[in-house]
Parts: sequence; C-alpha cells; structure tokens
Amino acid sequence: MESDQIAYLAGPRHMRGSGHPRLGFVLVLLAALVLGGWGAWRTFAPQPPNAGEQLKQQASRIDQLEQQVATLTRSDQISRQANSELQSALGERDEEIASLRADIAFYERFVGATGQRRGLTVHELKLVPQRDPQLWHVVATLTQNMNRGAVSRGRLQLIVEASEGGRMHKLDWTELRQQKDAPGLDYSFKYFEQVEGDIVLPAGIKPVRVIARLLPQSGAPVEQSFTWGDAVSSMPAIGADAR
Repeated sequence: MESDQIAYLAGPRHMRGSGHPRLGFVLVLLAALVLGGWGAWRTFAPQPPNAGEQLKQQASRIDQLEQQVATLTRSDQISRQANSELQSALGERDEEIASLRADIAFYERFVGATGQRRGLTVHELKLVPQRDPQLWHVVATLTQNMNRGAVSRGRLQLIVEASEGGRMHKLDWTELRQQKDAPGLDYSFKYFEQVEGDIVLPAGIKPVRVIARLLPQSGAPVEQSFTWGDAVSSMPAIGADAR
C-alpha cells in the first residue's frame, strides 16, 4: 500500500513533465486557427454593395486633381513668363519716353522762340569701338540756331592727340582716314544734323584728346576739343536729321 501511494504520487509528476510539448502544440494550433479565421474573414467578408463604384469615383477624382495640378502649374509658368515680358516691355517704354523727352528738350533749345542763340558748333561727339580694336566709328551732332532758316554747309574733320612711347603727337585727318588728301565728312543742315564716319588709330598709341574741326563753306573754321574718355563714354546723339 505504501508503494501504491508512492506510485500514485509519482504518476502526476511524470504526466506533468511530459505534458509541456503537448500544451505548446495546442497553443500553436489555436493561434493558427485564429489567424486563418481572421484572414478568411478579410478575404470572404461581404463588401459594401457599392465598393466598386466608390473605387472608380476615387480614381476619377484623383485624375481630376492631377489634371488640375498640371493646369495650375502650366498657368503659373505662363503667368511668370508674361510678367517677365511685361516688365521688359515697360523698361523699354521707359527708356523710349526718356529719349523722347531729351529730344523734345533738345528741339526746344534750338527751335523754340526762347532758345539760346548759338552759332555753328559740335553739340556732341561720340566714338564707338568696333570689332577691329584700331577702328572707331564717329558720330557727331552739329547744331546752329543763330541764323534761323539759313543752311549751314561744310565739312567735319578730326584730329587726335595721342601718347606714343611717352611722347605726345597729333594724328591729322588724312592719317586717321589712311587716305592722302582725304576729304572731311560733309554736312548741310538748318538747325542740327548728325554726321557719321570711321577713323583708324595706329597700333600702340594711347589717345588722349580728340579735336573736331568744322570747315564751313563761308566763315572761319570752328574747333572744339573733347577728352577721349568723354567722347567714348558719351550718350548717343540725336538721330533725327532736320535739314
């Protein structure tokens, strides 16, 4: 009887020790069943009766929004470009207005009843560099309003004072034109005129001053001097020809 009690007591321990693997298997099986049931429910659960229609509507809405974004982006680009072109056009108009105002002031000084009387003069001399570093384009604006209605005729010549090797010397018109007995630039006007021509400077010289010499058909020559820097940096002269 005592041995039966010992066997009885030993039995449950043995069963409990060998029951752990079975318990783990049961838990794994239950977890698999739960996950499988959840997946099946997700797959086979009844969907809303209009789920397909909702998906189509959402896809259509997405397409509409993407199209709106593309349209707005393009519209913004066009607006920016148009604004840039407008600003550029406004800048050009401002420059044109300023130039016209300057022309009006110029005309009033020489044609207006209250304009100051002046004889034949070089109102402005401009030298424009060309691609050839020795070639320069000359633009001279000549004016006179002393004799209203009278026509001034004659020729314009230039003389350039330059430094070469530390020494100053003058280049006359024939040297600047590279032509023996080169005639001057003809002019003929009542109030003002712009005359143009080209000169060539020898290589290696440093121009310092330019002298404009007017040779009218009647009367004494008129000379005016301009520093080379002022002539090169001067503003464009009046372009109209009022003969």
